[in-house]
Amino acid sequence: MSRKLIIGNWKMNGSLAANEALVRALTSAGLAEKPVDCAVCPPSVYLAQLAGLLQGSSLMLGAQTVHARENGAFTGDISAAMLAELGCKLVLVGHSERRAGHGEGSEQVAAQALAAVRAGLLPVVCVGESADDHDAGLMQDAVTSQLAPLAAANAEAGGTLLENLVIAYEPIWAIGSGEAATPQYVSVVLECIREWLAETAPALEEDKLPRVLYGGSVRPGNAGELLALHACGGLLVGGAALVAEEFIAICTAAAAQA
Repeated sequence: MSRKLIIGNWKMNGSLAANEALVRALTSAGLAEKPVDCAVCPPSVYLAQLAGLLQGSSLMLGAQTVHARENGAFTGDISAAMLAELGCKLVLVGHSERRAGHGEGSEQVAAQALAAVRAGLLPVVCVGESADDHDAGLMQDAVTSQLAPLAAANAEAGGTLLENLVIAYEPIWAIGSGEAATPQYVSVVLECIREWLAETAPALEEDKLPRVLYGGSVRPGNAGELLALHACGGLLVGGAALVAEEFIAICTAAAAQA
């Protein structure tokens, strides 16, 4: 398994002053010396600010969403090339809040992932089951149906998409609830996703499979146990990413698993 990847999703939070204080704390924490990859995804209006603050830092800059088209009459949207020009290294696509609040379906998410790869960005494709699917025992069906369009996009990309993305599993019923899914449950889902990846891209060796992350009420108190799972390639962190001490603790826990 490659180095763990820890991504902080700031969602719609931040201010110029708060961002600077948080980034200063993160960049002075010595994360560059630890065997872990760390990234922060602020709101798009702060990307330029963070690009400056992160200059010379090992922390990667990411965006929270991207449009599938290169340009055009898409008011309020941002292309992958624009994100890359600002210094972004990765971008979240298909986060449950985008799927629910902006009607982004799995076909659109796959197109966004493809656009990101073509612009040199690492797409972090988010998938996860709703509370209804969870209660009905339909986790695997829900997750694999969200992954399915990636197979066609991978073929369109000549087989290069699946080897250049990250999958983030986020049980929708756990996000923001303060209660993460149990490590046992997470392990089953992450292994399911890795099996899908292995079947869809059989040419990829096991150690070349994309990293699969977990996201959903991640805190320093449960990070170590989640990161210790064989199939866990890292964590997608929400609220804890806004607290320097908590995000640093999570990154440190990930480094300890190396």
